[in-house]
This record gives sequence, structure tokens and C-alpha cells, in this order.
Amino acid sequence: MKKTIFFLFFTFAVSAQQTQFSKYVNPFIGTGGHGHTFPGTTVPYGMVQLSPDTRIDGSWDGCSGYHYDDSIIYGFSHTHLNGTGCSDYGDIMLMPTMGKPSFNPKEYSSSFKHGNEKASAGFYSVKLDKHNIDVRLTSSTRVGFHEYTFNEAGQANIILDLNHRDKLLQGEVRIVNPTTIEILRRSEAWAKDQYVYARIEFDKPLKIAEVKSNGTTSTNQYSGTELKIAFTKLVKKGEKILVKVSLSPTSYEGAKLNSSEINHWNFEQTKKDAEALWNKELAKIEVTSDNKDQLAIFYTALYHTMMQPNIAEDVDGKYRGRDNKIHIADTFDYYSVFSLWDTFRAAHPLYTLIDKKRTADYINTFIKQYEQGGRLPVWELASNETDCMIGYHSVSVIADAMAKGIKGFDYDKAFEAAKHSAMLDHLGLEAYKRQGFISMDDEHESVSKTVEYAYDDWCIAQMAQILDKKDDYAYFMQRSQSWKNIFDWETGFMRPKKNGGWDKPFDPREVNNNFTEGNSWHYSFFVPQDIPGMIEAYGGKEKFEAKLDEMFSAESKTTGREQVDVTGLIGQYAHGNEPSHHMAYLYNYIGKPEKTEKMVHKILNEFYKNTPDGLIGNEDCGQMSAWYVLSSIGIYHVTPGEMGWDYVLPIFKEVKLNLEDKKVRILNKKTNKSTYQWLDTNLEEHSYKYPNFDVAKAVKEEDLIKNIIPVPTIQAANRAFKNELQIEIKSQNSKDVIYYEVKNLDQKSGDQIYLAYSKPFIIKESSIVTTYVLNNGQKSNTISATFFKKPNNYTINIKSTYNPQYHAGGPEGLLDGIHGTENWRKGDWQGYQTQDFEAVVDLQKTMPITAIKASFLQDQRSWILLPKQVEYYVSNDNKTFELVEIVTHNIDPKLDQNIVHSFDSNKKFAEARYVKVIARNFGKLPEWHIGHPYNGEAFIFIDEIIIK
Repeated sequence: MKKTIFFLFFTFAVSAQQTQFSKYVNPFIGTGGHGHTFPGTTVPYGMVQLSPDTRIDGSWDGCSGYHYDDSIIYGFSHTHLNGTGCSDYGDIMLMPTMGKPSFNPKEYSSSFKHGNEKASAGFYSVKLDKHNIDVRLTSSTRVGFHEYTFNEAGQANIILDLNHRDKLLQGEVRIVNPTTIEILRRSEAWAKDQYVYARIEFDKPLKIAEVKSNGTTSTNQYSGTELKIAFTKLVKKGEKILVKVSLSPTSYEGAKLNSSEINHWNFEQTKKDAEALWNKELAKIEVTSDNKDQLAIFYTALYHTMMQPNIAEDVDGKYRGRDNKIHIADTFDYYSVFSLWDTFRAAHPLYTLIDKKRTADYINTFIKQYEQGGRLPVWELASNETDCMIGYHSVSVIADAMAKGIKGFDYDKAFEAAKHSAMLDHLGLEAYKRQGFISMDDEHESVSKTVEYAYDDWCIAQMAQILDKKDDYAYFMQRSQSWKNIFDWETGFMRPKKNGGWDKPFDPREVNNNFTEGNSWHYSFFVPQDIPGMIEAYGGKEKFEAKLDEMFSAESKTTGREQVDVTGLIGQYAHGNEPSHHMAYLYNYIGKPEKTEKMVHKILNEFYKNTPDGLIGNEDCGQMSAWYVLSSIGIYHVTPGEMGWDYVLPIFKEVKLNLEDKKVRILNKKTNKSTYQWLDTNLEEHSYKYPNFDVAKAVKEEDLIKNIIPVPTIQAANRAFKNELQIEIKSQNSKDVIYYEVKNLDQKSGDQIYLAYSKPFIIKESSIVTTYVLNNGQKSNTISATFFKKPNNYTINIKSTYNPQYHAGGPEGLLDGIHGTENWRKGDWQGYQTQDFEAVVDLQKTMPITAIKASFLQDQRSWILLPKQVEYYVSNDNKTFELVEIVTHNIDPKLDQNIVHSFDSNKKFAEARYVKVIARNFGKLPEWHIGHPYNGEAFIFIDEIIIK
């Protein structure tokens, strides 16, 4: 049979010389809308991202420092994040001005016009209108290169503002000589303790015109937590000042060493070198198209995937570790910025195809972070663990590399790190290990964490299988089935559980704190490790297809919390956020590839544009673009950790892959579908000969792993009750035998006596109900629920209206004797916004009152602030109320931690039947608050009212 794919034995360097792929890159794609990208200069995976900053207000759409809607530039800083949903970086900001220098951003900033702005791979330029200054920027890996042309004669200034964007923890400036400056900027933002050392070199001497410092000031050294310096020089019309800024995470010496990357003052040469680096990297995938916009979208997408992770070591290999100590990476390159919740899905699989060396480096970085920080990274930034997002998805990256045979890292050490990270007891893992799922009582975002932990556990199992660790393999394969414990066979959704049963009411469209940036639709199809099992759970292929169809055709509207990340809706599919990214490919698994093709092509054509708002959601460190790159060339990876790819018809006439084995793969319409599926694996050779080649379905070890028995559910009307409460226990399999035990809360521990369950039963005291099921000799995990008999028969009439997201079980939740914790996301607090809280408690009879208490919560980062004051009143007729006391507090609203505070009144009152509680809302968020730019209003969160 004639081969339909050819090996061409030449290196991709030849292609790079023939085609300047960087010319297709449009760095403005994603700088508008909610893309959160930046247009400035960087080189592939570079430490420096030198770009203009147009936003300094902390707003969400200003996370990268730049937004295309803006018309003011505040300066040019040397570090930026590509498409994140949290703000950080913006280090070492310089701004050229004329005349008398000012340190007020409103005064040193300048207007600009997009017509005077240009950007390409490795280059950015703009005219600053205020003083008619032309700015050109380029860079190497660790050095930013500025060229300022002053088109008017006079006093030229370069403002250095170390207080730009972040909170400055420690600033230092050393004047080495009139052309050289050394800087330390230690700051706090998303990364709580970030170190940036810098060396600034001017091509001509500058003087210090003005200094603003609240610390030590001497002739050649300045320090403080407020530090700004203006450098100045008289210039002629058209005179240029060139500036080079080298960065280091380790030391002044490191910054000096890194400055050797550009040892000349030839701006054009540096720009040319940067373009060459981009051409080399972009040439790894060559696509053929007559559509210029399509080429721009593709190569900008590929460009965006290569902007991070960022090299985070000096040229001699020194880096700052997770332990804040300086180490040397002598056998690998150390990187930073790992948005793993996003990038494990497509970006890292793409790297396994086109950048195996860096993939190994990433994993070596993970291992060092485990050794120095105690666990694998979750969302690492500048050697800080932000713990943003969920899962331990670095194991997905490791397992995928191992499955594809990538070498260059210690497999056993990587497995050790993965297992350790999965066996910790934080972030819901203790409950997950104990009962096989996470409930709302255990941890917020419980559904998302359960399903993502289960996938990660499957990845660890694959690693164990490769290393022949049979016990570990069996253990983690069992854990990988934990999704079954939160899948409701009756509704066909992953659902949150509370106190042993399903949380009610349930709306699969509702975005709430049981899910990570999404709703049940977005997580009910996340079982990439067991797609056949998921299809079976839905009732077979036809019902699964109908469920997918329902998702894509439903109303494109969510309920519950407004979630800015949920964009790009097709029904309930949300392409603007990562949990949905694999879903269109699930049609392939039920024999409907035409539906996968239709939906994937719709997304490719409608959600990616060659415009500033050309991304439908956050770029998220290359993930949004990686989806486009893979899907457009005809492949995707639904299950990283498995060898092979999912197939979809490519949108390009021809695709040429220039991979690290120095051989070229040419893919076109004549290429076998199976060649796409087994591309760059050890099965690729077989696919050339057999168009429908697939791996023989021999008995695998995982077929010998028994299916888990899903846990039963404990259902009751409420968690708290007055006189008695009916308890019902359900199991999802009719063949299950349910066993249960009931113990009073005050009962001392003793022998456990489980009874066979046959029908609902009644409890009349505060009790713990424990249950499990048996099926064909197999036992489920044991779960429990706690029910409280109310300490009184009080009732409450709430005059205010609580946010339906934060209902705490309704009005009676404020009198049930169950106290909320500092983790308000578990659902035990009632939330009120844009109003005071007011309620009247009916004690049912007149009685002496000795104390009144009400508990409130503060989490200022989430807009939840303590009330200004709480007022207590009493009455005998529920009409005329007498003030008992006004209780205030002195807790700082700026505190960056969660606080539960009880507003106590211990004034005795002779007799009363009614108690009124009024809590005065904090009101508008103040100017220092991150919500101030949105005209935000504070929440009041209240849980328990106690009257004695």
C-alpha cells in the first residue's frame, strides 16, 4: 500500500529561513474584550515581557496591564502575565517624559493613539502624544531594550516608579555610575513575596532630578516601601536615549550577568535576533492557507502558547526556589508561571509534541518545587505557590510525558512527588480519601475538586503502571472512580452533596461555590479517564448523545452568581473557560465524528478572530490558543496521560510538523485518520499502512480493577429540626443492600451496630446517621450525616432579602445552633448586599433576656465586610421596640484574612418576647478596595443569632 505520509530528512531550520512566520503574528489579538493579553515585546519563554501599561486600577480586564480600549499609557514595565484572571507583575516600570518631572501617575502618563502603535513578534512601538516622544521596544530572554526619541528639545526625564501596580515590600536603588543603576523590587500581589533584581544601563549619562523615598536616602543608594526616582538629561530635538534593563530573580550579580545577553547598543540587531528566535519556534508547525486572517490567527495562537512558562534562572543556572533560597539548575532549565488548571488540557499536550526538551525541564522544575516547597505546583508564580484554582494537575503533565516516552527527568522521583501531593490532607483531600468524594460541609467547590482529583488520581495510576508499582496502581485507579459518588443517575448531573445527601434545590445552570468558575453542566462531562464508564452512567450512547445535544442547544444563559469567566456560550457549553474545552470531542466516542467536526469548526471559525477582541475568553497562559492550534491542525487530547490523539478534520490544506527528531511530518487530506491519532508515538509507523489502525483491545490491567460501589445518600427535609425528623437513605443500584447506624450526639463511642435498611425512619434527638452499601460482596465507602434538634422553638422574620446564592438553608438557618466557619463558601452564611440586615426573632413567649449575640464574617477580598454596627431592640407587642444596645467594633476592614466576629450585648432586660436585630451595611467599597473601580457594594454575612 502506498504511504500517505512522508518523512523528509531535513531540519526545520531550512523552513525557518524560507518563511518568516513571525510576520503573521498579531500581538494585539486578545488585548481587547476579555482576552487579557499584552502587545509588548518578548522572546519565546522569555523572562522579560516588556510592554506598555494602560491600567493601574487592579480591574479584571487590566490583569495584563494593557487593554485595547484604553488611551493612556502610564509606563513600560518588564514583566507581564499573558491572559490570566488575576493581576500581578508590572515590575521595573520606566516612563519617558519632558519638562519638570512628576511622580504622580496621572501627570507622568501620556495619551496615545492606536494609529501610532505597532507590534510584532519581538517588537513594540508607540508615540506618546503628551510630549511627542517615540518609544520602541525589543528584548532578549532576560533583557529589555528601550529606544526613546525626543522629538522636542528640552529636559528629558525617565521616571522609575517602583510602586507601580503592586504593593512594594522592599525597594532598593543603587547608583553604580551615571549610566548604570541596580534595583531590587520585592513586591506583594498575587504572588505574596516576589523578588526582581534589575540592572538599568543608559547609553549616555543621566542625572538624578528628583527622588521620592520613605526609607534610607544617601548619595548613591535609596530604599523604602515608597520609592520613585526621576533621571534627567537636556536633549536636542530628535535625540535618542537608549536603555537596557536586565532582570534576575536572584541577585544584583545575577542581573549584571544576565545583561551580557545584549552586549551592544544596536537596537535593530536585537530586534532582528528576537524575530529570528520567534521564526525558529513558530516554524515547528507550518500550515498552508490562502486566508491571511486564518494565518494570523494560527501563528498568533502558536505565539501565545510560547510566551510562557517563563525562564526563571540566570544565565549561570541560578534560581530562587520555592524555599526562597538560591539554587543552581545544572542539568535543566528552571521555569516559572504554571497555570496548570488551564494548561494541562491542551497547552502541555502541545508541548509534548513540539517541545519535548522543555517538557522535561518543566517536570524537573516541578520536582524541585516539590523538594523545596513540600508539594507539586498548583498555580506557581515567581517561585510562589498562589494555590489559585484546584487539582494537582502537574501530575497530568508528568503522566502525559511518561506515556509518550519523553525522557530527561527522574520517573521515580516524579512519581514520589505526585503520590505525596495526592496524599495530603488539605483542600478537601482528607474527606476525599476517607469517603470517596468531597461534600459542601468539607470544602468549597466540592464537585469540581472531586472530579478533578479523580482524573489526577488516574494519571498517578498510569505513572504507577509504567513503573510497575501494582499496589499504587490499584489504589489510585480505585480513587479515580470517585466521580461516581457525586454523579446523580436520576438527573444525569454531577451534583453537590451536603450532610450526606444531595443539596437542594438544584439547578444545573447555577454558577455557585460548589463549582470552580462554572456550573454543573460544565463539570458533568469531566471524566476523561473513564469515558466509557461515563457513557454507561448516562444510560448508553444514545442517551449520552442526547445529553450532549441538550447541552449545546440549551439556552445560552446561566443562573446564580455572575461569573465573568463564563463566556463563549453555545447553549451551556462555555468555550471562554477551560472546563468545557474537551466536550465537543466527546461525540467521537459514540461514533458521531461528524458532530465533533461541526462543533469544533464552529468554535474555530466564530470564537477566534484577527482583531483585538479576537479571543472569546481569557488567554490563560496559552490554553485558549493551544486549543485552536491543536484543533485547527486536526488533533486534540481529551485524556492527557494516554498515548495518542483525538481526531477532527483539520481546517488547513496542509500541515507540516518539524519535530525534534529532525524529521518532517506532512499531514493533508490524503493522510490516514489513524496517522493523526498516533502522531509522534511508537504506534505511528503502523498507521501509515492501515487507515483504520487501532490498538488491539487486549485485556489491560485496568480491566481487572473492580468498579467501586457508589455511596448511598442520606435525605432529610432539613439539617435542624424542632420535634422529630424523617430520614431516608437511597442507593443508586437496586441490587445494593443498605446498612445504617444511628447514634445520639451525646452518646459515648462504643461498638458500631449496623442494621439493614428497609424504609425511612424517625429521629427525635440530635443524631449522627452512618451508612454504607454492599453489592455482590463489595462495600462502598461509609458516609455520615449529622442532624441537630433545635435548642429552642424560636422563629424569625427577616425583613431584608438575602442573596439566593448565600441562603444558609433559609431563615431558620440563623437559629439552628449550627455555626458557620471562616470558610463561607461551604454555604453556612446568609449574604446581604446593598442593604442593611434586619430581622425580628419571636421567642414565642415573654421571658427575661440576659444576652443577645450575632455572628458576622469578614473576607474583604470577597467584598464581605463586617457591619459598621449592630443594633439590638426588644418588644412585647412586635410594634414598639426599645433599644437595648448599639454594638460596634474596631476591626480593620483592610485585614487580608477571614474573620468571624460576634457582636455581643450582655445587657439584661426584664422581659420581652420579640428581639429585633439590625446590622448596618458597610456600604460602598472604599477607594483602596479592589472592587472600588466597579462601584462595588459590600456584603453583610451573618450566621447565628443567639438569645439567652
